[in-house]
Amino acid sequence: MIVSLTVVRYKKWQTFFALLAMAVHRIPMSLQKGCTFWKLLGTGRNGQMSLKPDWQQWGVLAVWANEDGFQEFYNHSFIASWWKIFGVEQWTILCEPLQSHGKWHGKEPFGSAVMKSHEGPIVVLTRADVRYSKFRQFWSSVKAVQSQLYMAKGFVMSVGIGELYSLPATFSVWNNMDNMKAYAYAGGEHADVIKRARNEDWLSEELFARFKPLKSFGTINGQDPLKDLIL
Repeated sequence: MIVSLTVVRYKKWQTFFALLAMAVHRIPMSLQKGCTFWKLLGTGRNGQMSLKPDWQQWGVLAVWANEDGFQEFYNHSFIASWWKIFGVEQWTILCEPLQSHGKWHGKEPFGSAVMKSHEGPIVVLTRADVRYSKFRQFWSSVKAVQSQLYMAKGFVMSVGIGELYSLPATFSVWNNMDNMKAYAYAGGEHADVIKRARNEDWLSEELFARFKPLKSFGTINGQDPLKDLIL
């Protein structure tokens, strides 16, 4: 199993076509051979988890039976041709699931992977379905958590992604497991928010997954954020 996240950035005058793609691309993704799960995603402004969307930047997360399936999509699909026609900037990361628990719209997209021994960079995906009655509490906690994230030891990069404001997710990359765990669980804003979310029942569904990064290519905002990290 291979998981891909491709982030694309349209030129400002192409914003209408970026929005149109979110509707049009659902059909070819649903028909794409070798793809077992997919989501078309928006991103927050400046790549953050934010209530302010970036209308130029969008993402496609997909699960593939093998890398050949992804390569067929990336090189020959209708969506790949669309991106080429509009000359969008693209960045892609390919990953292998290491551990996953929880569900995404009732499905376990990354299987029931159990953590294998792992050293080196690690990718984390957290996704939530926020109850509307807890919307204010959730989003009021995001700013402090993100400020801590960007200052955390071992943090490399993150992308705030989601389908709707009530369905946010964060895709983050760390230089190693120990630093990621220290941020996630060793006190601070993030650990406090996790505790509050569970005690106050903020979420109707959640998913947490870890991955081994395999490849990174392309650029976003002029650079490959994982250059020299994945060898």
